[in-house]
This record gives sequence, C-alpha cells and structure tokens, in this order.
Amino acid sequence: MVTSPGLDRSTVLGEVAGAAGHLARICFKTGPPTLTGVELEWTVHDAADPARPLDRARLRAALGPHSPPTLDDTGPARPLRHGSTVTVEPGGQVEVSTAPRSSVAALVSATQADIDELDALLARAGLVRGRTGIDPWRAPRPVVDTPRYRAMRCVFDRRGPAGQTMMYSTAGLQVCLDVGPAAGLAERWAAVHAIGPPLVAAFATADRHAGRPTGWASARMAAWLDIDPARTGPVWSAQQPDRDPVAAWTEYVLAAPLLCLRHDGPDWTPPPGVTFADWIAGALPDPPTTDDLEYHVSTLFPPVRPRGYLEVRYLDAQPGRDWTLPLAVLTALLGDDRTVRATRTIATPVADRWRTAARRGLADPALARAAAALLDLARETLPTLDLPTDIHHEIDRGLRRRIAAAQRGDR
Repeated sequence: MVTSPGLDRSTVLGEVAGAAGHLARICFKTGPPTLTGVELEWTVHDAADPARPLDRARLRAALGPHSPPTLDDTGPARPLRHGSTVTVEPGGQVEVSTAPRSSVAALVSATQADIDELDALLARAGLVRGRTGIDPWRAPRPVVDTPRYRAMRCVFDRRGPAGQTMMYSTAGLQVCLDVGPAAGLAERWAAVHAIGPPLVAAFATADRHAGRPTGWASARMAAWLDIDPARTGPVWSAQQPDRDPVAAWTEYVLAAPLLCLRHDGPDWTPPPGVTFADWIAGALPDPPTTDDLEYHVSTLFPPVRPRGYLEVRYLDAQPGRDWTLPLAVLTALLGDDRTVRATRTIATPVADRWRTAARRGLADPALARAAAALLDLARETLPTLDLPTDIHHEIDRGLRRRIAAAQRGDR
C-alpha cells in the first residue's frame, strides 16, 4: 500500500477521525488513468500427477533466487526478467505481480515474458501451473506457514471451512487500475463493482475441486463470499448506488474485525470480534498506529479493494493466455466517461448478484445477457487500447468465444 507523504507510519491513532483521514490519503489516489497492472495466481502441480501433494522444498528449489521470503528468508527474492515479483500463497499457489505499465500492450508483452520464464523454472522441477480458479484435484492443504497465515486460519475457522478452501486451494486474477480523476471517482467506483457479477459469470473457471464437481460455476468466488461479509463482501451496492466511496470504504475498514495482531511471538491471533474502531477506542492495551491501520487494510479482501489504485479481485485464474481477456475487458470498459456510463447502465440490474454469479455463472439468463452486452461493448472499444495487431486479434477472438457462450446461456 502507498503511504501518504508527510504522515509518519508510526503516528498513533487515538480517534476515528485520524484513521479516516489517513485512509482518504492513501486509498484513493485520483488523477488521469495512465497505469495498469496485473497479479496472476495459479495452483502448482506435478506435471505427471497433478493430484500429488505439493512439496515446499521442491517449489523453493524450482523458484531458486526468485523464491519469496515465505519460502526462503535468506534468498535474494529477485524479480523475474521483466520486473514481476514472485510470491507464494499458503497452499503453494504461485503469484506473479507485475510492475505497472503505461499501456496494455506493454503490460501484456512484459507479463507474458515473465510467465514464460516462470514456466521454465517450474518445468525444470517437473511442475506446471494450474489452469483454473480452484484446485481441481487436491483437497485444501497448507504448504507455507507463517504467523500471519496461522492467524488467518484460526480466525476463518471460527466461521467454517471456506477460509481454508480459499487459503489453500484457490487462484485468482487481479487487475489493478488507476482510480481516475476525482470528478469521476463515484461513477468509476460504481461501475467496477457493478460489472463484477456478470464478469464473474463470464470468466468462471472453478467448477471442480478435490476431484469432484462443486455445483458452483466459481467455487473460488463462493469460498470468498462465505468467509466473512465484513471482510470479503463488496463495499459498493446497487442498494446505495451514490454513496461516497471514501466514506463507504472508511466505514468498512473500521468495522472489520482484526485478523492479525503483529508481535514478536508466533501467535498473531486477535481476540474474537475486536474491530479496528474498537482498537482505536481502547479495546487493546496499546493504541494502533497508522502502520497498524495499513496492515489491517491488507487483511481485507472485498471484490474491489482501493490501494491508491483499484485492485479488482473478483476474477478466477484463466487458462493459458486467456488472462489477457479480462484485462482487456476491464481496461476497455473503464477507459473513458462515456464507456463507464454505458457499462454501468448495462450492469446495474445484476450488480448485486454475486452469489448467483458464483453459483450459476452464465446459466443465469440475466447475468448471461449482461455479460454478452458488456463483452460486446468491450469488443467495440478494443481499438482504443492501441494493441499490436496480433494481440488485438487474439483478444478479439477470445471475446467472441465468450460472447457466444453468454448468448447460449441467455437462451
């Protein structure tokens, strides 16, 4: 998360107003939308036996000097050749986080080169990336263990098994977009949420888990929705469409229960039910700081999370090069005020249907209609991304396939 200049991260927060001011400074950096990034996550499997449990040491050996501190706390944790950093999630999922780029074409080129490098590293150890948003073969199993992850598991387990499924079995695709000009913030914020359910449906890849059909189009999204609505539910709703984004996010952050309490010991599990607002009010012995607030924000996982930019978190991992499709769709649909308005008009009737999208996907006629219309609008707007001809045609073909699937769902 970006820290605001001029406000020390060790500033003690003795009142809610101080926390609200800090959140306003760091979470919505308005200005011309010029940069885009992606975070791509995959389950990792033995190439010959994808149901074989993943071994931590084998994964560390495969990644070598690119291993993150959670795998090798003495290594250099080098970025990949084109600047992407490599992280490893609790179940051994590998994530590539790109440097932001000023054009989608540059982002696609650099990211695919880093994916190819990652594939070569994994292949030397007999490993491959998964192709779906949830592990189709294996049940949830921890691979990486840290105080943060242990606290997460403890807190999530209080509500049921969805937390372990999310931590150890799911893989997502995140698109990171500039917030845009201050004057258009509310409209852009509403649009990026409203298109979530139809895009969840259009890009769902997580219908099988641990060797069985799940009954969900996106069991990954289902797991997220079942963890805790105070932490993973959407911030925006069509029921309050014009609510100020900064005020809504501030309320969400302060009302969310703590997930971790950092200290030198191994157990970071917080007392049950203590929110960040409670902490400010004196619920714990020591008051929180702005650094504690920023860390707390890192433990919140709504479908769209403001981190100075907009982190779109609701998409399943995609097979092969199909990760470029939702990237192109989101950047095209949010490219200018006219398209944002058209996008919101299409999506608003299904804007709150997150669970239906996860359950039925394009089998829901209303979601299928909205998805087809949004993808068609993205196709019309694709030339504004100024992509090289080969990438443009590749994405256009992929979108036409998805539109056809959505139209079949609307029958």
